[in-house]
Amino acid sequence: MTVWDRPEPPTRPVPLDRERIVAAAIALADEGGLEAVSLRKVAGRLNAGPMRLYGYISTKEELFDLMVDEVYAEILPEEQPRDWREALRVLAHRTRQAALRHEWLADLLGRRPALGPNGLAVSEATLAALDGLTDIDTVLRAVETVSAYFTGAIRREITNLRTERATGLSKDDWQRAHGPHVTRMLATGRFPALAKAVHDGAHVDAETSFVTGLEWVLDAVAAKLTPSA
Repeated sequence: MTVWDRPEPPTRPVPLDRERIVAAAIALADEGGLEAVSLRKVAGRLNAGPMRLYGYISTKEELFDLMVDEVYAEILPEEQPRDWREALRVLAHRTRQAALRHEWLADLLGRRPALGPNGLAVSEATLAALDGLTDIDTVLRAVETVSAYFTGAIRREITNLRTERATGLSKDDWQRAHGPHVTRMLATGRFPALAKAVHDGAHVDAETSFVTGLEWVLDAVAAKLTPSA
């Protein structure tokens, strides 16, 4: 029986429900990451005994599932996307925006499918926009391909943000600090392609990189969804 199928226990003596428990857990995770979340800490925030929570949630993994599903409510499109490309674009951008608000989400993306009501609603909205375009296996591979792209891009962006906070160095600061070493290595002539990228390549921000990569992936998907002449 999943956590969504299991009924909640009575609320006495301290009023509790899964909604309050999940909200407290998300607040802890937003403040200190997933490592800051435990049933004991959640109970403390709710002024309840830790054992009370086990009537609602059996394991921390169940709690994480509930937290992810709560954030999927933020990812769910406000209205049904007009076409498949817009549906996948909306999914990617809204997932990135949710991860920037809740950085811990990046650690949980790409796991088993989200089976909570909000996660299922997101999947339904996405698949509905591709329904009838081609066979279902091609549709599923298209969604998986786009999801793989934005999951990787989001994780990289969140990792960079965490590294900046941990080191106190922005990306530009880090590049300046390591500039002399990179310059010496490139001057050896052993890395001509890398030297061209460093000297001639455009250095764009995370959002521009995300948008560009996403559109390229969507272009590739479009080629598979469009019947050949």
